[in-house]
Amino acid sequence: MSLKTVALAAALVSAFSVAQADTRQIMVSGQGEATAAPDMATIRIGVVARNDSAAAAMTQMREASAALIARLEASGVEARDMQSDTLNLMPLRDRDNEGNLIEQGFEAQSVLAVRVRDLSTLGTLLDSAVTEDGANRLDSLSFGMQNDAALLDEARRAAVQDALDKAALYAEAADVTLGDIQSISDPQSSPRPEMMMRAASMADGGMPIAAGEVGITASVNVVVNIAD
Repeated sequence: MSLKTVALAAALVSAFSVAQADTRQIMVSGQGEATAAPDMATIRIGVVARNDSAAAAMTQMREASAALIARLEASGVEARDMQSDTLNLMPLRDRDNEGNLIEQGFEAQSVLAVRVRDLSTLGTLLDSAVTEDGANRLDSLSFGMQNDAALLDEARRAAVQDALDKAALYAEAADVTLGDIQSISDPQSSPRPEMMMRAASMADGGMPIAAGEVGITASVNVVVNIAD
C-alpha cells in the first residue's frame, strides 16, 4: 500500500470520527395500540363418544361429527372455514381397589376448528350444535378481525407519534432543539393481537356472548438528530 493511500485512508477515518463526534441524537422507542370490535370468531368444538368397542365409539363420533358439520354448513359456515383439528381413539383404563388394571371401553374424539364470520349467528350456532347435534366438547373461543391491515396501520401511526412525543419531551427537558429524523425502525417481527376486555354482549336468542374488542400493538425505534 502506498503512502498516499495510507494518508487518504487516515484522513477519511479522521473525518468520520469528527462527524460522529459532532452528531448528537435522541434515540427513543414508541408503542401504539389500535382497537376495534371483532368481526370474526374462531371456535374449537367437537364430539367425544364412549363405548365398549372401538368400532362403536368411532361410529357414534362419526355420526355426531357429520351432524355437526351439516349444522355449521346450514348456518352459513363455508367449507374453507372448517378444519379437522383433533381426531383420537384411545382405550379407557382404570384400576380397582387392589391396583388391577380394568378395561372400560374406548373413547373417540373429533374436534373442528371453525371460523365464524357472521358473529350474529354465534350464540345460536353454539346452542344448536350442543343441544341438537351432539357436540359435547368446546375447547376454546377467540375473536379477531378478518382483515387487520387498517388496524395495524393505525397502531403503527400511534407508535411513531408516541416516539416523537417522547423525543420532544426529552429535548425540552435537555434544553435542546430537535432536528431531522435520522431513522425509523420496526423491532417487531409480527404485530401482537390482544383481547381488550370490554364487555359487549351479543345475544341472538342463543348462548350469551361477550365479544369485547380486539386490539393490535406496534412498536418503533426512532432516532432524531439534535439541531443545537
